[in-house]
Amino acid sequence: MNKALNDEELIQQILNGETHLYETIMRKFNQQLFRISMSIVNDEQEAEDIMQITYLNAYRNLSNFKHQSSFNTWLTKILINESLLHKKRKVKLEKTRKESEYNDRHTETPLDNLMNKELKEMLEKAVATLPEKYRIVFVMREVQGMSTNETMEALDLGESNVKIRLTRAKEMLRTELTTYWQPEKLYAFNLIRCDVIVAKVMTAINKL
Repeated sequence: MNKALNDEELIQQILNGETHLYETIMRKFNQQLFRISMSIVNDEQEAEDIMQITYLNAYRNLSNFKHQSSFNTWLTKILINESLLHKKRKVKLEKTRKESEYNDRHTETPLDNLMNKELKEMLEKAVATLPEKYRIVFVMREVQGMSTNETMEALDLGESNVKIRLTRAKEMLRTELTTYWQPEKLYAFNLIRCDVIVAKVMTAINKL
């Protein structure tokens, strides 16, 4: 029965005392809120903490939801405000963490572990290099699939600004990704492999 209820109906029932239905709200928006918060703070644990704060703030203020915009937009705006506030409080810590994570992610890996893991890291790293105002629009529109109108309302931007920032984000991503394309490293035949092959061949030759 709960699946047939829209957001506004769920909210009304929650306000009427059926607080257990708030779980339905959270499960519906978890993915979206996580992605958008990540686009701002770029830290999984902090994004999860911000989501919890957002849900609690939204719950406490459900009665103030005026239905002037969609619940999706209202909840997203709460999350964005909390994420930005969090980022301002921890700029220095975030900078140190990013540098540490960057170094950890960029150690060399064997070829057999390269494709899936490093492709994901390469894409995430490229998105992380985008300036925040472009990154959040890219994640909302292209990753999360939010509409232009929803993005406009959540960020308090005009339609042209949303479209310009999305276009600019794509251009910067294309430029950034080309810096990672190093074909000379593909199937690299390093010294260790060279030594192994030489040793095996010479051993075989000596047995002739």
